[in-house]
Amino acid sequence: MPRLSDTTRALRRQHILTSAFGCFSRDGFHVTSMDDIIAATGMSSSAVYRYFRSKEDIIRACAEQGIANVRQIFVALLDRDPCPDPAETLTLIVDELHKRTEYPEYDMTRLALQTWAEALRDAVLHHRARQLYVDTLEHITELARRWRDNGYLPADADTEAVAAAVFSIMHGIVVMHHLVEDIPAHTLRTGIALLGAATRTPPPETTL
Repeated sequence: MPRLSDTTRALRRQHILTSAFGCFSRDGFHVTSMDDIIAATGMSSSAVYRYFRSKEDIIRACAEQGIANVRQIFVALLDRDPCPDPAETLTLIVDELHKRTEYPEYDMTRLALQTWAEALRDAVLHHRARQLYVDTLEHITELARRWRDNGYLPADADTEAVAAAVFSIMHGIVVMHHLVEDIPAHTLRTGIALLGAATRTPPPETTL
């Protein structure tokens, strides 16, 4: 049997993961069986096991790819010239997350919800997810530094605090999408602006 090229191996591995995305998006990590994934790939079981030893390995690989894709949102923003301002960034984040719900066979944001829960159970996944999320936060912090340097934030702005807020908002959008209702980008911008004004202003003095 001829040896597969690295490109072919990479494509087959990705095909397995994409097939698993569909299974996990529909039925969840734990209801989905290895047999379900193998059937979805259209490959033989021996071919699938050549790339992944177990369903747990596939779960970890799917989760890592999902988080890496989120990180890529901010890598792409940092590559833009000029750098998008905070309002534009919020709109782009909303748009990018919505795109992840529109694949015909799967919804990456459904996998995100499952990944967060699975990371609490699986120490290996927790460690890897944390590394990827910390790296994502570093990219968002760099974006906040550029906002500061471009005058969108005060010169003494705590860019790590800004990054933590953006990171938290991004994941809140996913929860709202699945459990409450979608938040339009303009509503999100309005709410953040109002909240920002409120948290900057000292509370009114009360008279006795």
